[in-house]
Amino acid sequence: MANAPDSSPRPALRPPESTPREPGNMAFHAWVAEYRTRAIAAGIRPDVIDRAMAGLRYNTDVIQKDRTQSEFTKTIWDYLDTAVSDLRIRNGQVALNRHRAPLDQIEAKYGVDKQIIVAIWGLESAYGTFRGTIPVIEAMATLAHDGRRAAFFESQLTAALGILQNGDVELDQMKGSWAGAMGHTQFMPTSFLAHAVDFTGDGKRDIWSDDARDALASTAAYLAANGWAPGQPWGVEIRIPDRFDYAQARREITKMPSEWARIGVLDMAGNPVPNHGPASVLLPAGAKGAAFLIFANFEVLESYNTADAYVIGVGHLADRIAGGPPIQGNWPRDDRALTFGERIELQERLTGKGFDTRKIDGKIGPLTIEAVRQYQASVGLVADGYASLSLLERLRS
Repeated sequence: MANAPDSSPRPALRPPESTPREPGNMAFHAWVAEYRTRAIAAGIRPDVIDRAMAGLRYNTDVIQKDRTQSEFTKTIWDYLDTAVSDLRIRNGQVALNRHRAPLDQIEAKYGVDKQIIVAIWGLESAYGTFRGTIPVIEAMATLAHDGRRAAFFESQLTAALGILQNGDVELDQMKGSWAGAMGHTQFMPTSFLAHAVDFTGDGKRDIWSDDARDALASTAAYLAANGWAPGQPWGVEIRIPDRFDYAQARREITKMPSEWARIGVLDMAGNPVPNHGPASVLLPAGAKGAAFLIFANFEVLESYNTADAYVIGVGHLADRIAGGPPIQGNWPRDDRALTFGERIELQERLTGKGFDTRKIDGKIGPLTIEAVRQYQASVGLVADGYASLSLLERLRS
């Protein structure tokens, strides 16, 4: 599965870059010839390489998509409005009922809730309706030659050739997204080799065909291998008490729900959250947004896609498919997402005022969130770590 979110409907995390170069055929085919030697050394048979890479072209459309993703990151509420729409919930319930027998078997075998599997299916390919149409070998060769993330995409290309060599799929059926994510649940080639399973017993791990069983079982196998805890929720929406110490809302601070309850952190009905395991408080939109107690399974879902919005989207969609309620907390809908340039400016201004973000990369990760917290505390604001436009405007003053 692709860890770099895209628009289906993942939040865009990468900034736009310069217009891609278009090399001559000679340069690209020279690279293909050089790569052939490395692929053989990695255990790929020459006949597999030659068949898969015959007539290969440098796909400028793939490069353009890699370089020109949206400058704007969706707010989490805008993302969830799409990811957990009424239509996606209804379609998920239909898919669950239609495939209940194999999903029950998959859940029993791997210990992963069937609603979670269906939710991933829904976000990754709209329940199999948008599996990708770009030839994977061509896309991976193009991106590996391009050089921006050459080592990563070359490893994916070699893995894709290994899949062909194993006979799991025919070359003309091996299609996916521009970034190489494949099949119903959008496995990257290396993840496929490590975790895909032949659930149907036909001798192939087929995540591409209309029959979704191998793909759904492979997704469950992936999550199980990454530590999925059966019976534990991904998270539970909570109420934050008045005078809550927002410094406690950190991923590294975990307590049993009963401990959180003693300081007033309760579920939306006002009851203690059951002791499913150690949990931390997550405020994806700061003190003015919905709040969650998140458990170890949240981190397992992050192994599929690291964006918090994606993980909340999967978890909440799974809950809604199972009949659960909408998120009840409010969102600061008057806010808009910071542009990439504004995120860079935020980091520069924080660092300039002595609250070092360590990196100036436009990514609002743990280091930047901590710098935001420290700045907020220094000026008497609620130290929730939320990087908002109003915060940037205060830094500008």
